Amino acid sequence: MAGADRDRPGPMQAAQRAMRPPLPKRFYKTVSVGEEGGAFTVLLDGKAMRTPAKRLFALPVRALAEIAAREWDAQQSEIDPGTMPMTRLANLAIDRIAETASETAQEVKRYAASDLVLYRAGEPEGLVEEQAKHWDPVLRWADEALDAHFVLASGVNFVSQPDSSLQTVAKAVDAFAPPFALAALASVTQLTGSALIALMLGHGKIAPVAAWNAAHVDDDWNARTWGEDREATAKRALRLAEFEAAARMLSCTRAE
Repeated sequence: MAGADRDRPGPMQAAQRAMRPPLPKRFYKTVSVGEEGGAFTVLLDGKAMRTPAKRLFALPVRALAEIAAREWDAQQSEIDPGTMPMTRLANLAIDRIAETASETAQEVKRYAASDLVLYRAGEPEGLVEEQAKHWDPVLRWADEALDAHFVLASGVNFVSQPDSSLQTVAKAVDAFAPPFALAALASVTQLTGSALIALMLGHGKIAPVAAWNAAHVDDDWNARTWGEDREATAKRALRLAEFEAAARMLSCTRAE
């Protein structure tokens, strides 16, 4: 009984669930991928899908449309957007990033001024070593590939970074074309807390799993030291699905 009580949602969680709007019912039988105007669409019962803003849901690469199509095909009696990270990212790109590209790029650039990989722990020794193991390669890449040099900080005290390095990063961000490549870059930046990790991933110089692990060095250390938090683990799994969709979009939209 104790285990059952522990798994039962509390009053606040029950209230939050009750306030959620009901999910829409699945209204289609078949899902396929079509091509229109050089782009790839998701077809529901043969009809091209639209975004929430009523724009054509059209992706630049068939592989991305196929991922979105599988998300729609996997829906059961109800349509749960929370289980459709590629669809949500594509909708964001088409409906928002296409119109706010400059602001989105600026958001990414701001991360570099206080990037995750720049702020190092002074102790314990094991955490210091883990941060260096995962983050130093990111800084070496920025140094060698972008000619961007950064100053490390100990603890949480803000340290100003060289203007020349921030300008170099800004140019690198501007190379990611809106809406899709920029949307994916912005998503990875937000999910990892690091514009430098996102740029390295966007250039194909770090594997997605290595980028994800680099972004969670502190979390993983705390989990090993103090034990995992079940709610935090569940939230991380959802964020991982979003990250994987963004990483795939980055890979498919990379300029060779």
